[in-house]
Amino acid sequence: MNKQLRHILVAIGDVQRLAKNELRKVAALAKASGASVELFHAIDEPDPFRSYPETGTFEAVKKQRAAILIKSEAKLQRFAHDPSLRGVKVTVIAAWDRPASDAIVRRAHTTRADLVVLAAHAHRLGARLILRNTDWELIRHCPVPLLLVKSRRPYQKPVVLTAVDPFHAHAKPADLDTRLLGAANLFAQLLHGTTHVFHAYMPVVTVDTLAAVPPVVVPPEVEEAHREQVVSAINQLANRVGVPRARRHIIMGQVSEKLGAVTRRTRTGIVVMGAVSRSALARLFIGNTAERVLDKLSCDVLVVKPRGFGVQVRRPVLGKVKLQKANTASRQCDSNVTAAGLLRPS
Repeated sequence: MNKQLRHILVAIGDVQRLAKNELRKVAALAKASGASVELFHAIDEPDPFRSYPETGTFEAVKKQRAAILIKSEAKLQRFAHDPSLRGVKVTVIAAWDRPASDAIVRRAHTTRADLVVLAAHAHRLGARLILRNTDWELIRHCPVPLLLVKSRRPYQKPVVLTAVDPFHAHAKPADLDTRLLGAANLFAQLLHGTTHVFHAYMPVVTVDTLAAVPPVVVPPEVEEAHREQVVSAINQLANRVGVPRARRHIIMGQVSEKLGAVTRRTRTGIVVMGAVSRSALARLFIGNTAERVLDKLSCDVLVVKPRGFGVQVRRPVLGKVKLQKANTASRQCDSNVTAAGLLRPS
């Protein structure tokens, strides 16, 4: 992650709801870093052009499409004038683009964003904040650090907890832990918080309770040597970035169980995690840790990719959508996105 934040892209999924909590957190980061902010909305309403010419004339459908765009940008302008953003340079843009995850990645690439911010939402009244399909697609494919806002607690000297794996399990790139801790230190510095390190490890022998195999008895000295090796590796990593021993959480057990417990005990504001997009079958990251953990965490999550991470996203048609006034035998209904090229963010 960059050593500073210069431009923050805020992905607004619902223009009907003023995301005050999200905007307050973005404002705190922008004011501390001097970054500019863009509020971006990928319009997900049915595109009037898709049913042209059955629904009306070319000009009528074109005006309808433009009206929806203007209405969306007007709502974003209302967000931009929220008092929390006073003193921050804010721009707004709405665009006909889909799917939303691809649209956000494209916009982040175009604007050279240093951070993408996205709010998780409850699916029903009173429900916990859970991740939607767009969230998961961005976690997998967005090359820019992604901040998922899940907690309503403001950033008041927050604990920034970094989940590391110095043993590079599951083919994780060797420099990812360093990038994670760099991002954590940056956020802790900007928000006057503290950086913590977390690592959960399994015992020497993990027994499959469903397998018809008798448990293996491991001598205590072997288990102790294993723990010492783990602790030594974490300490070396933490020493490089100056995290004191009192802020190092090294626990035996499943990450999916222990991480949530530590975040609750320390009242963590942000968990920093790494993500590695692999094959569709392997899914991603640090094994399947994220699948098990992210929805359960009640705090915010910053997802950071390894250096050189590349993702293929279809490039939209340049300029305005161009449609020919076609007859019913031959018409072009949807040219908002095309596979004419591939975008590889740097």
